[in-house]
Amino acid sequence: MRKVDLNSDIGESFGSYKIGLDEEVAKYITSSNIACGWHAGDPIIMDKTIDISKKEGVKVGAHPGFFDLMGFGRRNISVTSEELKAYIKYQLGAIMAIAKSKGEKIQHIKPHGAMYNMAAKDSGLAMAIAEAVFEVDKNIILVGLSGSEIIKAGENVGIKVANEVFADRAYNFDGTLVSRKLEGACIHDTNVAISRALRMVKEGKVTAVNGEDIEIKAETICVHGDNPKAIEFVKKIKERLESEGITVTSMSNFIK
Repeated sequence: MRKVDLNSDIGESFGSYKIGLDEEVAKYITSSNIACGWHAGDPIIMDKTIDISKKEGVKVGAHPGFFDLMGFGRRNISVTSEELKAYIKYQLGAIMAIAKSKGEKIQHIKPHGAMYNMAAKDSGLAMAIAEAVFEVDKNIILVGLSGSEIIKAGENVGIKVANEVFADRAYNFDGTLVSRKLEGACIHDTNVAISRALRMVKEGKVTAVNGEDIEIKAETICVHGDNPKAIEFVKKIKERLESEGITVTSMSNFIK
């Protein structure tokens, strides 16, 4: 039986500023990526988000990003591998401490935004992330863009990895995501997005923007829950996956 994880980036509010519908999306996902205070989130939000995840039986994960609150971590920042390694350890340590205080363990780690996209192509940055995870806790699953340098680095270091796909994003022919700056980068038709997700899980293929089918491995699907329409999409994609005989469960239940 095929199994797949549904993950979402949550805990991205900051102080009095609310972003996303964390309580609602947590009802349908199996793994949560919780912002660690650099691109979004703060200690109070992190604490509350772990409570939300725990209440819904959702496995918690770290979602570290660049120290770029104003740019929401989506701006490329020039860093050395040594710097990035320290950034990961710092943010991972923060979320691990809060999780431990609540009797929870960090299941996985998924870099955010620009950090994620840069490391997906840069083997040096990818290795820095993988080594940081290995040195802190080699049992934590490293989530990265399917087939990317992040996945390769995790495998080379000897930690568990989860190949991630995006239901609502367009793909380039090389397996990378189409830049959000370009038209058509995001797929707004719910039915199209769900059909693409199903094909990625069942057939291991997705159609790129040039019309060609590319090979892709789908172990966890990223879904967004930042508005009521997005919540409805998350609900529908879970229902559709299960109706197709696919088990939707936390990645730690099948990635060993």
